[in-house]
Amino acid sequence: MAFLQRTRNIVRPVLPMRVKRGVKRIVPARLYRHVEPGWHRKAVGGMWEELGRLQLDFLVGQGLRPDHYFLDVGCGSLRGGVHFIRYLEAGHYYGFDRSPERLEAGRDVELPRYGLVSKRPVLEVIDDFGVARFDRAFDFALAQSVFTHIPLDAIELCLQNVGETLAQGGRLYATFNERSGEAADHVDRSELPYGKDPIVRYEFSAFEELCRAGPLSVDYIGEWGHPRGQKMLVFTKRPAPGA
Repeated sequence: MAFLQRTRNIVRPVLPMRVKRGVKRIVPARLYRHVEPGWHRKAVGGMWEELGRLQLDFLVGQGLRPDHYFLDVGCGSLRGGVHFIRYLEAGHYYGFDRSPERLEAGRDVELPRYGLVSKRPVLEVIDDFGVARFDRAFDFALAQSVFTHIPLDAIELCLQNVGETLAQGGRLYATFNERSGEAADHVDRSELPYGKDPIVRYEFSAFEELCRAGPLSVDYIGEWGHPRGQKMLVFTKRPAPGA
C-alpha cells in the first residue's frame, strides 16, 4: 500500500479533474481507502469539524444531557460521534452504520486521535436498522444525512425500529432535503462524486403519512444552521396505550 500511496502522490497533481473523478468511480472502495488519506472524512461529506460540532450544539440546545443514552443512526466514521462521545458519560453513546470500512475508520483512527477510547462507545455494523440488538432504551437519537439518501420504505423501517427503542417521550432528530417547487426529487448516483449515495428530497407531508401509524409523531423544525440546507425533523415517542 505504501507503493500505491507514493504513486498517487506523484500522479494526482498532473491529472485533469475529469480524469480524477472517473478514476474515483471505478476504483473499489476497499482499495481507494488505502491510497487516499482521510478518505473516511470525505466519504461522509467532509466539513468534518463544522458539521460534527453543529450536531452536538444543536442537540444540547434541545436538552441532551451527559447522562442521557444516545443513538447515532448512520454514524459513519464518527464525524458527529467524536463530539457526542466526549460530551456523554462513558458507555452512553451507541452508534451504527451499514459500512464496516467507515465504522472501522471511526473506531481505529478517530477515537484514538481524539483520545476517546476510554469512553467505551458501543459501535456496531447494522444494515437493516435492527437496533433492538443493543437492548437499550434511548433518550435521544439522531439520523444526520441518512433520510437524505434512502427511499421512504427504508425510512419507515428506521422509524419503526428506532421508535421501539426510544424511552417514553424520547426523540429522534433527523435531517432531510426538502422538496419544493420544480426541484427534482432524486439525483442518481452516477451524477455524484465517488462513494456518494443518491440524493433524495421529500415534502414534509411524506413523513406525516409515515407516522399515521407506528410509535412516533413528527414535527417540523426546519432551519437549524446546516451549511448545505438540510432541514430538521423531530420524531417523538408516543405514550404507550393506557399510559
